[in-house]
Amino acid sequence: MPHLNLEYSDNLRELNVDVLLLRLNHALVGSGQFADEGDIKSRAEAFKQYRVGTAPGERAFAHVRLAILSGRSPEVKQQLSNGLLEVLREAIPAKAGVDTQLCVEVLDIDREPYAKARLHG
Repeated sequence: MPHLNLEYSDNLRELNVDVLLLRLNHALVGSGQFADEGDIKSRAEAFKQYRVGTAPGERAFAHVRLAILSGRSPEVKQQLSNGLLEVLREAIPAKAGVDTQLCVEVLDIDREPYAKARLHG
């Protein structure tokens, strides 16, 4: 725990996804909310088929969905959201003629039914 999913439009061609995921993971470690950096799992998916709004013109998006075990305060969730959004802002600069939206959402996973196993080889 936690699980981080990055979804983005594939017209963000200059985006170095591996570096961005590493920076997002570092932001989570730096938050002090997650004891073991090895528990942070992040992944990314680019979308070829997408639509942002209805107006003509090129648009782009990057959306981070962070799923964490329940029990954290709204303030902690806001801090996590703000920290991840700042990483997105640094990694995805404004591009002339492109309306780009950056979003972060933090979701709770119920602690009781969550199961996890860690295998060491």
